[in-house]
Amino acid sequence: MVKIYGMDTCPDCAYVKEQIKGRPNFEYIDIGSHVGLLKEFIRLRDNSDVFLPAREKGQIGIPCFVLEDGTVSLNAEDAGLQNRPEDVTACTLEEHSKGTRNC
Repeated sequence: MVKIYGMDTCPDCAYVKEQIKGRPNFEYIDIGSHVGLLKEFIRLRDNSDVFLPAREKGQIGIPCFVLEDGTVSLNAEDAGLQNRPEDVTACTLEEHSKGTRNC
């Protein structure tokens, strides 16, 4: 099973979540739904170099994919899904502080 960490308010996560509807080999974990799930994601984020580029850009690092072999990726294609088109602004902390809705 592929675990996907995300938040329903994140447009990139919503794009991925729509693709996995009815697919039992994926588990979507909304890190905004419970503090315990957020802590689980933060532990993963703090201990994986996969997140270094995201952190440097002020991004959260979601959606995050934990593949069946334990590999962590920020690329939906690694999980057999499609990434949100690149012409859309990525989620950054700076955008949120400016009041935009992107995560």
